[in-house]
Amino acid sequence: MQKIIQQLAAELRAQANQVQTAVDLLDGGATVPFIARYRKEATGGLDDIQLRELEQRLGYLRELEERRGAVLKSIGEQGKLTPSLRAAIEAAPTKQELEDLYLPYKPRRRTKGQIAREAGIEPLADLLFADPTRVPADEAQAFVQAEKGEGGEDFTTVPAVLDGVRDILSERWAEQPTLVQTLREWLWQEGLFKSALAAGKDQNHPDVAKFRDYFGYDEPIGRVPSHRALAVFRGRQLEILDAKLVLPVEPEPGKPSIAEGKIALHLGWSHAGRAADDLLRKCMAWTWRVKLSLSTERDLFARLREDAEKVAIKVFADNLRDLLLAAPAGPRVVMGLDPGIRTGVKVAVVDATGKLVDTSTVFPHEPRRDWEGSLHTLAKLCEKHGVNLIAIGNGTASRETDKLAGDLMKRLSLTVRAEPVEAGVSTSSTRTEIQRVVVSEAGASVYSASEFASQEMPDVDVSLRGAASIARRLQDPLAELVKIDPKSIGVGQYQHDVNQGELMRSLEAVVEDCVNSVGVDLNTASVPLLSRVSGLSGTVAKSVVRWREANGAFRSRQQLLEVSGLGAKTFELSAGFLRIRGGENPLDMTGVHPETYPVVEKMLAQAGKPVAELMGRAEMLKTLRPELFANDKFGVITIRDILAELEKPGRDPRPDFKVARFNEGVEDIADLREGMVLEGTVSNVAAFGAFIDLGVHQDGLVHVSQLSHKFVTDAREIVKTGDIVKVKVMEVDVARKRIGLSMKLGDAPTRRDAPRENRYEGAGRGQRPPQGQRAPAAPMNTAMAGAFAKLQRK
Repeated sequence: MQKIIQQLAAELRAQANQVQTAVDLLDGGATVPFIARYRKEATGGLDDIQLRELEQRLGYLRELEERRGAVLKSIGEQGKLTPSLRAAIEAAPTKQELEDLYLPYKPRRRTKGQIAREAGIEPLADLLFADPTRVPADEAQAFVQAEKGEGGEDFTTVPAVLDGVRDILSERWAEQPTLVQTLREWLWQEGLFKSALAAGKDQNHPDVAKFRDYFGYDEPIGRVPSHRALAVFRGRQLEILDAKLVLPVEPEPGKPSIAEGKIALHLGWSHAGRAADDLLRKCMAWTWRVKLSLSTERDLFARLREDAEKVAIKVFADNLRDLLLAAPAGPRVVMGLDPGIRTGVKVAVVDATGKLVDTSTVFPHEPRRDWEGSLHTLAKLCEKHGVNLIAIGNGTASRETDKLAGDLMKRLSLTVRAEPVEAGVSTSSTRTEIQRVVVSEAGASVYSASEFASQEMPDVDVSLRGAASIARRLQDPLAELVKIDPKSIGVGQYQHDVNQGELMRSLEAVVEDCVNSVGVDLNTASVPLLSRVSGLSGTVAKSVVRWREANGAFRSRQQLLEVSGLGAKTFELSAGFLRIRGGENPLDMTGVHPETYPVVEKMLAQAGKPVAELMGRAEMLKTLRPELFANDKFGVITIRDILAELEKPGRDPRPDFKVARFNEGVEDIADLREGMVLEGTVSNVAAFGAFIDLGVHQDGLVHVSQLSHKFVTDAREIVKTGDIVKVKVMEVDVARKRIGLSMKLGDAPTRRDAPRENRYEGAGRGQRPPQGQRAPAAPMNTAMAGAFAKLQRK
């Protein structure tokens, strides 16, 4: 275990005692959010990112050590464990290198090389390789057998014996770990990942055409981006594409390949025209073509897939984090509209607490086209419940329904102005201005049909539950989206192609971190939300809700210990993340952990003020010196965290709520024109760019090269999911449903080190733009065209 601790410390650039403490806490059942927030002294301030990495690597290294022990035991039982082999196995840093060392000793079915060795041909193989001047046919005569073996082995001729030599040598060389690793790393750097349309496939078929970018594609395998690798692997799985690893330079017919040359170089052999050199060359060719080429391709494809999956999972996790931590609209009355054509627009109104108070279905679109009737129904609901925010799902008929909401807002605005107003009362105070927002409805149908939705809204039609979920997403995205399987939220790419276990582990960690960073209202939180709180399982979360229903609202955190199944350890892990507003102790609405309440009491005694007067008083809190209140258990770091929490009690780390405003008259991709500047919402972010919802049924793409005037390698450096941005339309392809956008709205800043004639785009050498004119903009980066295909496969 100390070996693992030392390795983790080196990787995290931390002290061994920090890592040891963190490992002990994790092994003791503590969660990452709890350790990161309330055990900073113990871990030396390791943050949640470091702790997540530590947790993941700890699992890998423990599996590696377990496998290492099994390998040593297996080789030891064979009586082949030499001191040098043991040292190499104990030093192997990865599972792959460990398996390379174990390969020659791994129990397996009899091979051709093993059969030849059993027939006594190995001395001939050793002789010919050690002394290539020997004539193979002459030396083989002594090894020719009179008859076939009992198992059918046939070494009754000289060619058969020499084939046995080939099998022995090629198998021996193919199992040399250093040779295998050398070839693998060389091909990772220089080998080509190549794909082509599979034979017999119609390239014009819609399902096949999606992969047209890969019908004649090749790229150095070590530099293939994640999205391209996963696209090729998906095409291969669907039998649309053929994929293979090819050498950087294909050999001429009859000539040895570079790979064979590297094998010869590794073995210290070269063809010198000696009697056995032709045979040895054939043995090396056999080693590559039969033994190593396919296994190396398999290993490197596995490595490429693993690396690509890590990137894809990270992108999904980052987008999910941004979506969960999107700005909440807060306690406002919201009308949710779930758009539909034939089945109508489903309507649900939720009050400021998220409770469903009314539902309806209107039919403004085809085939009924009851526009006026729909407006009348929606206006009555707004009047009845005081709606001040409209949430519109972004599915089919979203833009048409957004227009309906716009007409509704205009009608209600006219109604307000027409109403008599009492003296001294402004019209703005009689009704809050209504806003409308288009929101992602990804996963709403999954939630609608879930067991939790049926418990939450038992007498409500499944289709109407989706409208209620859409409305609640505006009030508190985090509280609503935790009710849905993270994989159904739709902010990832190739999510069904990656390792599902790793994906779920990563997404669950993101949800846990987001929920605990914001905190949860103990008296209003649902079971799914409570079950994401540090230390609370689904069973305990249900017990908390049952206690709340039976006894009323919690008045203090201490009452949690009255909940069945919630013991002292669970209380320790969860209490700091649970909030009670208006309870007996004002500290219960903050992130201050109950275990540190005695420390706060000492602060109050020195300040001479009750906690209610101290909270939020920055000038008073700054007079308190943290070192005066530190003790053996809670050091200066914790005291500073307490003071920061008291300064802004119950603060929400999420940004303020804002609304993107779509341009009037832009309702379909056909309405877009090059040069338009529009406002939209970032719906998804990938390494190659960001997808923007403009309200025209098709997301546009801002390629990474168009995000900023500065060089950008990762789109998330500039934008994140949920951001509201302004973009310029650069290209519109209605037929292929592609929209090219740019966020470069202004002029690029002048580079001081740039040549004078190159300080504006589009000018020739030594030229300047005409007086009063701006240089023409550079055309859209051609890389954008290839990236559009990713949207089709999103």
